[in-house]
Amino acid sequence: MGERRTLRSRLRQLIRELAKFGTVGAVGSLVNFVVFNLCVHAIGLAVVRSGVISTFVAICTNYIGNRYWTYRDSNRSRRTRELTLFFLFSGVGLVIENGILAISHYGLGFTSTVADNVAKNVIGLGIASVFRFWSYRTWVFRTLPGHEAVETAESFLEEDALLSDPQYRVNRLK
Repeated sequence: MGERRTLRSRLRQLIRELAKFGTVGAVGSLVNFVVFNLCVHAIGLAVVRSGVISTFVAICTNYIGNRYWTYRDSNRSRRTRELTLFFLFSGVGLVIENGILAISHYGLGFTSTVADNVAKNVIGLGIASVFRFWSYRTWVFRTLPGHEAVETAESFLEEDALLSDPQYRVNRLK
């Protein structure tokens, strides 16, 4: 029973984390899309250069959102390490995202505005986001060691409260 509650609690926490990460990512995607199209169409920069600039601006936006909302409870004691790893893994995501754009635009010859946006902001960003979620939660924004212990203790308290409820005991015996 306790293991099931702990698993359920962890699953709820993962879903909350994914929702917050997704919300921050959606804002970052909008920033990425707007900056990319402004660089290409208003300023006239090359497609991949525009992609790198827009991804960098979105990375900065996402750091703020992830640090102060998604992972606000994570360990803040080693900020230099956190920033270094965040920008390292974000840089890998940048290469994934803009590598797909370069292959599509220059390698496959899909040069329309729609094709560039699909390659960069749908396919590239989608693959890069999966990588970023895994790397941020695994390496960058690590939770404090006590956080998991508190969740386990809370699940035991919930179970204890259920066991002391007479109605729960009656239903359990049926």
